[in-house]
Formats: sequence, C-alpha cells, structure tokens
Amino acid sequence: MLAYLNLALAFALAVAGVGGLYALHRLTATANNPLVNKPYTGGWIPEQHALSRYHARYYPATLIFLAFDVEMLFMYPWAVVVQQFGASAVIEMFVFLGVLMAGVVWAWREGAFNWA
Repeated sequence: MLAYLNLALAFALAVAGVGGLYALHRLTATANNPLVNKPYTGGWIPEQHALSRYHARYYPATLIFLAFDVEMLFMYPWAVVVQQFGASAVIEMFVFLGVLMAGVVWAWREGAFNWA
C-alpha cells in the first residue's frame, strides 16, 4: 500500500508543478496577440510571408550543401572502421561518392552553381 501512496504523491506533485507553471505563465504573460505569442516570430509581427523572403535559386545550393553535409556524416564513422573491414569498405565508399558525384554533375548541368 505504501508503494501506491508514493506513486500517488509523485503524480500529485507532478500535476501541481505543471499547474503552478501554467498559472505562473498566465499571470506573467504580457501579450495576448496570437501573432506575438508565436515563438518562431521572436515576438515581432511578421511583415511578409515566410516563403517570400528567399529567392528560389538558393534552394538547389541548399540541397547541394545538405548532400555534402550528409556525405561527411557517413565518412566520419567510415574512417573509424575502414581498417577493420578492409577493401570492401573502401569500395563501398567509392560507390557512395560516385552516386554523390553524379548528383553534383546533374546539379551543375542544371545550372545550380550559376548565380547570375
């Protein structure tokens, strides 16, 4: 019976803590405007739509950056285990880099690196 009492006490403390924090928030909140309360706006009312701020030509460059970022994500653990697995690990990495290079060549052909 004591175990259930401890569990009920812990649950009651958790509910009281959450309720107390919620009450503290409601008492100290300064803005009631839902646009100002959004955390992604940082308290400022947005002047324009989020999609209208960036030109579409930046998206291919972003995707190329992410491709190289993911490449490095795979190369760090590969560098640790390449000695253990030997030539098969080297071949697998060159296949992976070949696929990545095919993507870069395609992006280059499509003009993703032209900033004019």
